[in-house]
Amino acid sequence: MKIHSSVSGISVADLSFAQRSLLFAELANIAYQDPTSATKIAKQIGFTRTKYYDRDGAQAYWFANSTDVVIACRGTQPTEFNDLAADLRVAPVKSESVSRVHRGFKQEVDDLWPVIREDVLQIKKQTLWFCGHSLGAAMATIMASRCMHDGQLIDPHELYTYGSPRVGWKGFIQHLSVPHHRWVNNNDIVTTVPPCFIGYRHDGEEHYLNAYGKVRKHTAWQRTKDRWRGLILGLKTGSIDSFSDHAIGLYCEYIKGFVDEEKVCK
Repeated sequence: MKIHSSVSGISVADLSFAQRSLLFAELANIAYQDPTSATKIAKQIGFTRTKYYDRDGAQAYWFANSTDVVIACRGTQPTEFNDLAADLRVAPVKSESVSRVHRGFKQEVDDLWPVIREDVLQIKKQTLWFCGHSLGAAMATIMASRCMHDGQLIDPHELYTYGSPRVGWKGFIQHLSVPHHRWVNNNDIVTTVPPCFIGYRHDGEEHYLNAYGKVRKHTAWQRTKDRWRGLILGLKTGSIDSFSDHAIGLYCEYIKGFVDEEKVCK
């Protein structure tokens, strides 16, 4: 896995928005690795301490150094029955913080939260961040909310998600309050579920990657045209754009381009 991020000698907060977005995309990607590989790669980036959480198929990593703690939640793995079952349990249930959230996503967090909460309680001076891709994005969103509503825990500084499904009802979203940067790649189908008609809403500030992998702000009509463009480009390469656009590796590649553009403009 080729990595382009580094926090060696600096804090995450010292990075630009583009650099932070790439860092957390790469950490979300590293979260799919086995503990040995993840620990090795995290050290290359500048995180000297790694902890792996795994219970009943729910998984996350703790990456830390002297200034920052990042909790990166692992997304859906097609070979993991528990992950697939979590995605399908769409019924809304009462959240631990406020309003209602997706039953399957909440269960994944419930499996890990007791031990993660104990570790977060130990944070004194470091800055806390959450990130994740796919199912991991949903888990990170719920965990960040629990931190915000737990008087004994520090507040997360920011939340970065990639290819996130809708997580909760309007009340949950309105009371999340942690700054949330939500990345969407063109036709990524996971960002369109669960459906709005059963109450689910998206949270955070959306950052949209168009059919060519560029960060753009579109009107509704421009977005529609761009999505059709993405579908056509996908068919030309023999891929189904709605599914291929969900790959975390593609998010990393495109956001790396965003960082490179930033460097040129300086």
